[in-house]
Amino acid sequence: MPDNKKKYRSTILFMLLMAMIINYIDRAALSIAMPFITQDFHLTPVEKGLIFSAFSVGYASFNVIGGYLSDRFGGRRVLIWSMGGWSLVCGITATVFNFWSLLVVRAFFGAGEGPNSATANKVVNTWFPLKERASAAGINQAGGPIGGALAGPVIGFMALWLGWRVAFVVMAVLGLIWVVAWARLTTETPAQHPKVSPEELAVINEGREDIPVASGQKASFREVLRNRSVLLTGISLFCYNYILFFFMTWFPSYLVDAKGVSLQNMSIVNSLPWMVGAVGYLSGGLLVDYIFRRTGKQTLSRKVVLVTSLLIAAICIAITGLVESVNLAVAVMTVAIGFLMLTAPAYWALIQDSVPSNQVGTASGFMHGLANLSGIVGPAITGYLIQQSGTYSTGFVLAGTLGIIGALIVAFFVGRNPPQAVGVIRPA
Repeated sequence: MPDNKKKYRSTILFMLLMAMIINYIDRAALSIAMPFITQDFHLTPVEKGLIFSAFSVGYASFNVIGGYLSDRFGGRRVLIWSMGGWSLVCGITATVFNFWSLLVVRAFFGAGEGPNSATANKVVNTWFPLKERASAAGINQAGGPIGGALAGPVIGFMALWLGWRVAFVVMAVLGLIWVVAWARLTTETPAQHPKVSPEELAVINEGREDIPVASGQKASFREVLRNRSVLLTGISLFCYNYILFFFMTWFPSYLVDAKGVSLQNMSIVNSLPWMVGAVGYLSGGLLVDYIFRRTGKQTLSRKVVLVTSLLIAAICIAITGLVESVNLAVAVMTVAIGFLMLTAPAYWALIQDSVPSNQVGTASGFMHGLANLSGIVGPAITGYLIQQSGTYSTGFVLAGTLGIIGALIVAFFVGRNPPQAVGVIRPA
């Protein structure tokens, strides 16, 4: 059935994109502001590593919890809770006064942001047909690098002009505005929304074996944990996320400390990899769906994009830490982040292939939570390596090695397990 021209699911996708942009500006704000905060609180490399890692303690835990809650209560409701919570804590960051207070606030901030990606993937599964899901996931997730690119100039400018504390308050207000808009514009399912036409609803449900339940249907943690593809995809995403967290937390400090870039220029230079990464995210989802439409092979379309791109990203990450020129280091890192982001939509599509739709949130949260354990150990390990060796190169090489391992896991061990719907309401 041909799609109608007016697609309300485009509004849903725009809101998910904006949520991810705000998410990453908020998340990257601390890394951009860290040189200023270090001057105020006299932080050591180990203390900075622990603060970066504290975010992931809360974040990884609530990846899983948030994903489960999105299956239990619906993605719309959980995104309201999540965005509202992390926006409030973002504002509270302006009140910290030493290492310990920042450590605690950062952990709560991670908990607030934790449900976002898994819950957004649940919303994508509910609102988009199979043939559009990788593209929708890519556009949604592209908000990450867009937000990361904006974080440098936006947070850097506000920190220089008004002080780093004001920057966190401004971002908190922006997040709360999004919450109000999301609550007014969305419903849990397309069938509930008055602006979704019968024609669009038919397109959304095209090729779907079941209709997602808005709320109340319990997801099974046991079934998700026993799913081999979910576990292996999560381990591979751990390797991917290790690279991402390494870039987010330590690359700004690397530019300042190891390459002598000024704080003002660092805010701008750090945006370049993020901007290319946004193109990678958008291209990755479109490329996956294009290969799927041309070949009809779901797993192949996901794996060929993921494995190739992650291998290139991993090699470039390792090389970045070995070059002398700051311009070359930024150029190679930019290529690395571009290919890294090209990989991401394939992960979110793979996890949707592995489980029934009433378990997409739980499986996405479990995969994402497992992956984000890298954010707990990675920044702290990097801080230790820098302090012990006096150089950043070992951190770059370790991140690149893990990226290669993650690509090989998907290439040789991840396969499609056709999802079997459990306890899902079927159309009459």
